[in-house]
Amino acid sequence: MGASFATHVLFLLWFFSVTFTSSFFKANSNATCNEKDKQALLSLKRGLTDPLNRLSSWSDQEDCCRWDRVRCDNKTGRVTELDLSHTRSSGEISSSLLELEFLNYLDLRWNNFNCTTIPSFLGSMGSLRHLGLNSANFSGVIPHQLGNLSGLLYLNLGGNSDLYADNLRWMSNFSSIQYLDLSFANLHKEVDWLQIISKFPSLLKLYLADCQLDSLNPSLGFVNFTSLQVLYLPNNHFNHEIPNWFSNMSTSLLVLDLRNCSLKGEIPHGILNFQKLKSLLLNSNLLTGKIPESLGRVKHLINLDLRFNSLSGPIPSSIGNLSYLGDLFLYDNQLNGTIPKSLALLSNLKALLVGYNFLTGIVDEGHFTKLSKLKYLDMSFTSLFFNVNSNWVPPFQLEYAWMSSCKIGPNFPTWLQTQKSLKILEMFQTGISDKAPSWLWNWTSSIEIIDLSSNRIEGDVSGIVLNSTILNLRSNHFKGRMPQLSTKVKVLNIANNSIYGSISTFLCQQRNERNKLEILDASNNLLSGELSHCWKYWPSLIRLNFGSNSISGRIPYSMSSLVALQSLHLQNNSIIGEIPSSLKICSNLRLIDIGDNHLSDIIPLWIGDMTNLLILRLRSNRFKGHIPLQICHISSLRVLDLANNSLSGTIPKCLKNISAMAIREPNIRDNSFNSLRYMYDSGSYIENLKLVPKGNELEYEKNLAFVKIIDLSSNNLSGSIPVEISILSELRFLNLSRNHLMGNIPEKIGSMKELESIDLSQNHLSGKIPPSLSNLTFLSYLDLSYNNFSGKIPSGTQLQSFDALSYIGNPQLCGDPLPKSCTIEEEYLNKSPIGKKEDDYKSSSFYIGMGVGFTTSFCVVCGTLFFNRTYRHAYFRFADYIKDWIYVTTMLKMNWLLKKVKGCHLSKCNTSLSS
Repeated sequence: MGASFATHVLFLLWFFSVTFTSSFFKANSNATCNEKDKQALLSLKRGLTDPLNRLSSWSDQEDCCRWDRVRCDNKTGRVTELDLSHTRSSGEISSSLLELEFLNYLDLRWNNFNCTTIPSFLGSMGSLRHLGLNSANFSGVIPHQLGNLSGLLYLNLGGNSDLYADNLRWMSNFSSIQYLDLSFANLHKEVDWLQIISKFPSLLKLYLADCQLDSLNPSLGFVNFTSLQVLYLPNNHFNHEIPNWFSNMSTSLLVLDLRNCSLKGEIPHGILNFQKLKSLLLNSNLLTGKIPESLGRVKHLINLDLRFNSLSGPIPSSIGNLSYLGDLFLYDNQLNGTIPKSLALLSNLKALLVGYNFLTGIVDEGHFTKLSKLKYLDMSFTSLFFNVNSNWVPPFQLEYAWMSSCKIGPNFPTWLQTQKSLKILEMFQTGISDKAPSWLWNWTSSIEIIDLSSNRIEGDVSGIVLNSTILNLRSNHFKGRMPQLSTKVKVLNIANNSIYGSISTFLCQQRNERNKLEILDASNNLLSGELSHCWKYWPSLIRLNFGSNSISGRIPYSMSSLVALQSLHLQNNSIIGEIPSSLKICSNLRLIDIGDNHLSDIIPLWIGDMTNLLILRLRSNRFKGHIPLQICHISSLRVLDLANNSLSGTIPKCLKNISAMAIREPNIRDNSFNSLRYMYDSGSYIENLKLVPKGNELEYEKNLAFVKIIDLSSNNLSGSIPVEISILSELRFLNLSRNHLMGNIPEKIGSMKELESIDLSQNHLSGKIPPSLSNLTFLSYLDLSYNNFSGKIPSGTQLQSFDALSYIGNPQLCGDPLPKSCTIEEEYLNKSPIGKKEDDYKSSSFYIGMGVGFTTSFCVVCGTLFFNRTYRHAYFRFADYIKDWIYVTTMLKMNWLLKKVKGCHLSKCNTSLSS
């Protein structure tokens, strides 16, 4: 609302500026133009381009005081004012301007000087009092020479986003400046900006939006803004509390704008001492605490914007004292309590936005007694109960009503019928459980956006004509045949109702005018019949959802006429045949969901030409043949669901080429999935999809952007799991269960760090579970059951956190969490392949080294004996000596041992005789 109001104001200002500038600056004097000034202006014109021909009157034959956009002194004929704003001029600003000695007003705003620097010679034009260079596409450093213009009253350099200042000390001569705008210039390098600017004694208006300032110097006790009326500092990065020196500022302050400045802490009471303050804009900060009760003292306040903070506590009752208040924005905080009755006293209130808070209690007629000017009402996402009499006639005429997710029902609000100016009505999930009144559809014909979804509204929509641009009637109890649509309708969401009848009857309605429908969602209804060939009547369709109906027949070739189509949902019907090749003409398709039908034949090879495709869901059909390699050409694919078909062959190794599953996107807000989000004023249409990521079917909507899944389960796939699949490091869900896969789990599966779910159950996989699997810290679902895995389950918190059912049906598997303990042999055999390779490498190194050493030593010794006779004879003599020594020593030892044994034997014999 605020943005819309501001846009209208800016447009009016621009209109009057452009319309009357020409006439305003035509001289009405009889003084003759100074020849020197004329030649200076003609020289300036030669350097500029004039695409709008605004300077056509500038001719050497004409008196320059009668030229458009030029004003002269009535007596002297010297040029005093020059306004070239809004001429779309570009080119070079000639230094001939220096010849205009008496020029005191120069306006070059809203032109395009192609990122050139601000001419430094402007600082030598000592007569200037007004210099406007804003939004003229200047860049570079702000020239210090501008500081020589000591008599300047007005300086506007705002809106030149590539300007910057290395310091602001050159401004110290601005003793007379009243208006200063440096918005969008980078002032980050000047840390003392506040001390410098606060010394301007005559400054009335200061605009420093988006200047990359990072401090308001909270340590300062006093800032000498004695005359300041406007302080405009939004979109900076202060990241501290609101300074106390604000309490000592001029009481003449009218506008304080500190939006989106990362301000913290509570709203200081001193900031509310500005008795003349009209606009207090503190939205989009990090403010906490309560809204001060002293707010009621700022009695001239017109605009109060505290949105998007973390303010708590109740709305102060003193707010009823603000009799001039027109805009009250408290949206998206943590406010609690009830709406104060004093709100009813705000007779000038036009906008009341209190949604997205923790407000409770009843809102009744008494809260709106004097709010006859109210146009914008937002109570959405609160616990407020809008409880008014059925015959209540509000004093206001709303234009925008946002009342979703608060309690309005069970009866349909009859007071809405009195609102003749509504443009947007949002009342989804409000507890309405009632029959739609007879006046509803005629009444809504002038409303642009209607959202009544997620209620229990009943009614037959057969034969009614819908005229709103955007209609969301999803998840109600509407019945009957599909309604008729005027050519004005762009979005119709009538999903999750009880709409029945032939879909062809709806599609083949002929119209005299071009149909503008872009989104049609009639999923989860009772529609029947075959898809017709009437698509030529719907050329603007970009989203089509007929899922979960009773549609039969084939997908018609004529659907190729929907060249703008981006998403196609035909899932959960009774469609037969094949995917028509004509569909490849719809090259803008990003989502194809035709799962849960009776489609047959092979997956077409041309699917690889759909390079914009993000989601391909063909599950639960009768597709056969191999997975086409061409599917790997779709590098943007995020969801590949081919489960529950009759596909055979191997898993393509080229799946590694699907870069969307391998490369992290820098920012989820900028990811390619956002192309599937249809935005409109105050809302959006979001795609939804049913997937089976963790063994159970789940419906994804807002979180679909985070899903990256490959599901090839319940097919006849064979061969091994390709090791290349581990390259898909951004994959979150992998399901290859119920196939005929063999071999090992890829060793590097642990590099797929984002995996949350792995299902490889009911295959013929064997070998050991790779230890790297325990590195998957996000893994919350694992099913390896009914395979031929062996050895010990690798140790680690991750794999032991799953129950035994995840591993059941693998007889040779042991260790926690299975009841079967591992033997020592199994423990040994279960050494990690990496560790085993390291041990084998060490053992191999040892034996290789020993062999090399032995061979080398043997060759050295033998070589010496072979080539040197002296060494050879000495060696054999030494060998003979050693042989003789061993023989003699051995014989002596044997004789001694025999004598010892013989003596022992004789001793035992004598002992036995004497006994």
